[in-house]
Amino acid sequence: MLSEYLEEFIWLQKHPVSWETRVPEIDWDGIRKKLAVDTTVAAVSWIKPGEKAAHAALADFLEKRISRYSGERNDPTKNGQSNLSPYLHFGQLSSQRVALEIKKAKIDRTSKEAFIEELIVRRELSDNFCFYNQHYDTVQGFPEWARKSLYAHRKDRRDHTYSLEEFEMAQTHDRLWNAAQMEMAKRGKMHGYMRMYWAKKILEWTESLEKAMDIAIYLNDRYELDGRDPNGYTGIAWSIGGVHDRAWGERPVFGRIRYMSYNGSKSKFDVKKYIEYAGSL
Repeated sequence: MLSEYLEEFIWLQKHPVSWETRVPEIDWDGIRKKLAVDTTVAAVSWIKPGEKAAHAALADFLEKRISRYSGERNDPTKNGQSNLSPYLHFGQLSSQRVALEIKKAKIDRTSKEAFIEELIVRRELSDNFCFYNQHYDTVQGFPEWARKSLYAHRKDRRDHTYSLEEFEMAQTHDRLWNAAQMEMAKRGKMHGYMRMYWAKKILEWTESLEKAMDIAIYLNDRYELDGRDPNGYTGIAWSIGGVHDRAWGERPVFGRIRYMSYNGSKSKFDVKKYIEYAGSL
């Protein structure tokens, strides 16, 4: 239905009647002081906020990286992603604007279709999941087959278990997971592939399914620039609870939820390089 709905925006027109009363000045400093914001999480410097910066980031992606998107988007050692999710989350750029610009661009069709799949199909699946499922951030929001399978393995032995504090401080036995957590905490944005691995390992190393969900959501919402977003909640529900996925082969702890491993990651990208990158942040 893109041909019907993916249309150019109508430009705003100047109102013919001027505003006669005085426009009051806004006390931005006073407003900021009233916000209940966790200021212990440091600001980041690698990304600039605002509409102009958002359009510049989109232009840079279209010019330099989208042609490689289909082949490099799942490799966290390469700068193959768009980095637009913070702008989309805060409304400084719309997915419709991004789609319109991609539609006009003369770029590789495979990469164009792969990005549109993420931008529109996956994004709207996430919006719908959170809008229509009141349990989008709990175990009750998982599909029945996933809950049944996970409940059957609720008492399986975990080789490792960690507290929220240990997860937050990146103090697990897995250097790859620690690198992902450090990237998120220091940069405010974890690579998309690593976010899947990151969430699944929290399930594997936490004593209960419910606690794993709470920890993943807490860390994602506290540190991610695009946290507190339908994509984040749905991504965690996909990783831990099989939402928008299918049943896989049964294994301990995970049941029939899709599994991801350190060795599997090694076969996809240079794990050592990613760990070194995260350690340098």
